[in-house]
Amino acid sequence: MRSTCSLYIDAGYLLAAAATRVTGTSLRSGIHVDYAALVGSLVEAAEARSGVPVLRVHWYDSARNGVPDPQQERIGELSKVKLRLGRFGVDGQQKGVDLRIGLDLVAHARNGASDVFLLVSGDDDLTEAVEEAQVHGVQVVLLAVPTTAGKPHGVSRHLIRAADELDTIDGAAIDAAVMKVEVPRGPAAAPSAPAASVPTPVPSPAALASRAAGRSPRDVAALVHGPTPPVRPVSVLAYSGSTGSPSRVLPGYEEGSDDHDELIDEVVVRVLASFRKSASPDDEAELTRARPSIPREIDRALLLDASDALQLYDLNERIRSRLRARFWEKYDEC
Repeated sequence: MRSTCSLYIDAGYLLAAAATRVTGTSLRSGIHVDYAALVGSLVEAAEARSGVPVLRVHWYDSARNGVPDPQQERIGELSKVKLRLGRFGVDGQQKGVDLRIGLDLVAHARNGASDVFLLVSGDDDLTEAVEEAQVHGVQVVLLAVPTTAGKPHGVSRHLIRAADELDTIDGAAIDAAVMKVEVPRGPAAAPSAPAASVPTPVPSPAALASRAAGRSPRDVAALVHGPTPPVRPVSVLAYSGSTGSPSRVLPGYEEGSDDHDELIDEVVVRVLASFRKSASPDDEAELTRARPSIPREIDRALLLDASDALQLYDLNERIRSRLRARFWEKYDEC
């Protein structure tokens, strides 16, 4: 039997990384993808990298209840493409995709399906599956999406250490197949006049003396100067489980940390800007109707981009709450 290679594509990673390269955020609705061209480029890259023809392309993605949408059906109809679907969890995160990739890697390696496996993913959870596939004599090569600076985007260091090699996909091929979506807008509405500021009343000395009677010095200072701002906690050094790189993390929750608040705000602003550039009036209306809930795709982009920005593999519930609260605050500001 002739030598072949097999291509395993984590669509969640591929499209999020490609969207980040093109738009600055992982929001998938912010891009239009020529899937035939993209898959064709990946096949060419796999064959050039391995030196043998591609046996099959395995495309892994999430779907509602595991049922493919029209776009996924078209992807499954492409030449040599096998569609493998997980599902969405109640929190909007993909479920079962990593498991399917891992099981396929091990089963195909055990059965000698191909000599070289090329994996388009950066997920730390695939590390053990890669190592198990290698036990059966298969070479596993990672293909990563490059950032605009040419570095691999979002690949776990554990996964890099486990794989035989790490290579990047041609950035020009990504740029040719993935385009930014911008919905034309009508004339901008005239800005409304700013509301007149109301001066804060200053109590007279007599009123202050009357209120201060019988109070502590701290209470008197609060009457004169206003309440004292809360003391913010100091961050501590921790390490990201996905990259092994250091990250500033506060015990319990990072709320109140200038560094984290700034990064969270940057993530929210980028995701919101990408959404507004690509959203139709119906999309905007749906977002408003769903409030205070955030649609699954936007929520997933917020979490993924924040994880990258904060260098945290798993975001705790308080960070998630902060992200979602800031999304609506920034939404109302615009």
